[in-house]
Amino acid sequence: MTTRGSRAAGRGARGDLFDPQCPTRQLLDRIGTKWTSMAVKTLADAAPDEVRFADLRRRMPGVSQKMLSVTLRNLTRDGLVSRRVEPAVPPRVFYRLTGLGLSLEVALAGLRAWAEEHMAEIDRANEAAGREADEG
Repeated sequence: MTTRGSRAAGRGARGDLFDPQCPTRQLLDRIGTKWTSMAVKTLADAAPDEVRFADLRRRMPGVSQKMLSVTLRNLTRDGLVSRRVEPAVPPRVFYRLTGLGLSLEVALAGLRAWAEEHMAEIDRANEAAGREADEG
């Protein structure tokens, strides 16, 4: 198990998802959001190039400026995205995936493919559950 206190001493140690104190849970909360998945995919599609904040927002339909800012801040803090600011008025801010971020894209791509492949089946199960709830 890796805890906040033992993280430095146990670099490379695996976490334990079932331990309530394990930071793995917080990490999965951060990388498991739809906005994280979309941001990582958008940046991966542009790799190795950088993408400006405004361009990212245009490529991610439905994301608010605040939500994209929070998502990118978390990804940057976790070392998955690098951020570069060009001093201008207003500042020009650019993002790109790090090597670690590119490795996350591989995992997220598999999850997205699974969701796309099974969405119709999931929809049918939800419809059936809704009918059962209405009947019973």
